[in-house]
Amino acid sequence: MTIFGGKNMSKTAVVQARIEPTLKLEVERVLRKIGLSTTEAINIFFSRIRLERGIPFEVKIPNEETLRVFRDTDAG
Repeated sequence: MTIFGGKNMSKTAVVQARIEPTLKLEVERVLRKIGLSTTEAINIFFSRIRLERGIPFEVKIPNEETLRVFRDTDAG
């Protein structure tokens, strides 16, 4: 149980998301290497969003050069 705002709160909420299977496997492999479960990583991510009151990293629209690199990389 976690203490939040003076109240005991159990971890009973469920988050369900559809993710590319390859992405999921690759991320789980990385998380295992650093000793975290997927649930622990999601809890850290959500905690950081709450703390920073937003996504904990910069999110922006890529410029034309970046888009060109993405396209070239996707094309091989």
